[in-house]
Amino acid sequence: MSELRWNPTAREWVSTASHRQNRPLMPTDYCPFCPGSGRVPEHYDVYLYPNDFAALTIPPAPPAVKGDRLYRVRPAYGQCDVVLYHPDHHTSLPQLSVDHLVKLVRLWRRRFTELKRIPGIEYVLIFENKGAVIGVTMPHPHGQIYAFPYVPPRLKTELAAARSYQRRHQRCLYCEILRKERQSGQRLVVENSAFTAFVPFYARWPYEVHIFARRHLGTIDELRPAEERALAEILKRVTTKYDNLFNFSFPYMMLMHQPPAKGRFPYYHFHIEFYPPYRSRDKLKYLASVETGTGSFLNDSLAEEKAAELRAASE
Repeated sequence: MSELRWNPTAREWVSTASHRQNRPLMPTDYCPFCPGSGRVPEHYDVYLYPNDFAALTIPPAPPAVKGDRLYRVRPAYGQCDVVLYHPDHHTSLPQLSVDHLVKLVRLWRRRFTELKRIPGIEYVLIFENKGAVIGVTMPHPHGQIYAFPYVPPRLKTELAAARSYQRRHQRCLYCEILRKERQSGQRLVVENSAFTAFVPFYARWPYEVHIFARRHLGTIDELRPAEERALAEILKRVTTKYDNLFNFSFPYMMLMHQPPAKGRFPYYHFHIEFYPPYRSRDKLKYLASVETGTGSFLNDSLAEEKAAELRAASE
């Protein structure tokens, strides 16, 4: 059963999807994403797989309860895809070639373009959860794409900030951040002809990295062919540095930040954000009362120091 319930105290939608309790946990003897499972082609490079436990569906199921003016309820309309990065169960994004990652970027681009055209879809989120400590239930290398019937709260906040900055200064907020980070250099991690990766001045996670497009653009479907390859390259370089930082497969959350699917948002700027949970080789950053209850992060590290550590990590 899946539905959307309105939280009037925070003015945001909450997805309830009780059927997701039945998801398999880290299977060791069978993987539906591997060739030979009968669930995927025997041969593939990258592959779009429909989520077996989707929180959002088209058509959606009727809600379990009836809403009212205070407790609004709506069907969980939308789409949830799984993006399989490679048929090899034991590889990961940083181990893949740039040529292979270009295929992944193009799959992301194609699916983003398809989903944003669907009536009622307001936001398309491309993301990856990597690692058991993140809560990943399937270890096969994969990411996901969610097509929402609303714009998520964090993105609404970013859009409002970008719009306000543009109106006040007649400049893109993200272009200004990028200019300042490149000028300073002390928080840079790596860059190429089309993208710059850095630990943001305002990092919430110790090893948080943002990848900004050097050219002002809004969405992945605006990338030029050379920029597709540059994105594949910088994703490999950043995630390789993560793995080499402490010499183990580094878990993270990766989210692609883009404007809403409908409308024009010339003040917004395409970028990707990584949130790794480790704060040192053997310590995790937990989201406890302050972070979870108030949304106010406590980062017990300096962005400049963590950026230097990542710069020094091999690629």
